Amino acid sequence: MMKPWVSLTIPAKAEYIDVVRLTLSGLAAKEGFSYEAIEDMKVAVTEACSNVVLHAYNGNDFGIMEIVFEMEQDFLQIRVKDSGNSFLFEPTLIANASLHHKPLSDANVGGLGLFLMQALMDNVEVRSEMGTEVRLTKRLGRKEEMA
Repeated sequence: MMKPWVSLTIPAKAEYIDVVRLTLSGLAAKEGFSYEAIEDMKVAVTEACSNVVLHAYNGNDFGIMEIVFEMEQDFLQIRVKDSGNSFLFEPTLIANASLHHKPLSDANVGGLGLFLMQALMDNVEVRSEMGTEVRLTKRLGRKEEMA
């Protein structure tokens, strides 16, 4: 049986990120995610989309981003993909880096967004081949946990 999925292809412009957030809210609510989980996912997907808007196409107006929402039995995966400039993602650098006791100016541009995505989601993967794809995964809590 094919798993349910919804996809959006939108211009890589900040004013279209609301469309992604609204779609996510509707789908996640339909699947039974808590209000808090939906808000966390909205922040994470906003960060992923903002990275595309800011970095993928060097400000050119022709860029697009593709967002795919896939519902599995116990989790939702959101894929945000662009075909613009790839960036070198070093998971070990993100995992080992700490901003504690450092000025905010020491944070790499874009690095805070990845920290935020990792803090809010259960799993974050970044793939950079012919563009960049960010995969955000959130597990669906059991019903008794959501009370």
